Amino acid sequence: MRIPGFLIAFIMLLGLPARGEEVVAALSQTNVALTATFEGSEILVYGAVRREAPIPEGDPPLEVIVTVQGPAGPLTVWRKARRAGIWVNVEAVSVSSAPSYYAVATSGLLGDVLTATEDLRHRVSIPRAIRAFGAADTVPDAEAFTDALLRIREEDGLYQLLEGEVELDRDTLFTARISLPANITEGVYSTRIFLTRGGAVIDRFDTAIDVSKVGIERWLFVTAHEQPVFYGLLAVLIAMFSGWAASAGFRYLRS
Repeated sequence: MRIPGFLIAFIMLLGLPARGEEVVAALSQTNVALTATFEGSEILVYGAVRREAPIPEGDPPLEVIVTVQGPAGPLTVWRKARRAGIWVNVEAVSVSSAPSYYAVATSGLLGDVLTATEDLRHRVSIPRAIRAFGAADTVPDAEAFTDALLRIREEDGLYQLLEGEVELDRDTLFTARISLPANITEGVYSTRIFLTRGGAVIDRFDTAIDVSKVGIERWLFVTAHEQPVFYGLLAVLIAMFSGWAASAGFRYLRS
């Protein structure tokens, strides 16, 4: 018999010592396998709030924010322009670090549940998760490159702002569903759950999701990186066999 997630969270809640308001959370799965047929996955984040005393009357309501961040790394954003009848790269801005995937789910509007100061401190919003740009003096509108990066990755489902998608019951139990698209990369996806009151963070819980290739995909990836000569020879042999098989098939059909 499968135990509901909210019941597991409640049992975890009872077993912890009290210290103010504390978030206790878990994930429906902490491992995601990337295969040739992978079409995306959905992660259920659930938990509860542990408190040592009733909420004082008049206090701002409790809010919950969940973030999931994929592996980050530097990248270059190029701007194309038409030169002599063809499109070429003409200007570039370098990003010191940008997550390959980033999702933010909140129990309300992000601007209402988190102040700008707390956002700057914890880098919660999508723009804050991207590190500062390094732009040459010849690129006066570097902000446009940021907007382009955000727009492209939002269209690909890699950057998601899910306002109001965290369900909070009686300021105690919460759940959120985060979708991982089919085009995510391999790596560790850090997950953070924030409790806020009046826009200020009062507690935080950190965990992680391991996204990795398995089966033949994993073997090909490891072989290509650790034994490139063997991988190259294998690719040539497969291509030769495929060409021979196609030729033999055509001859058979024509005979």
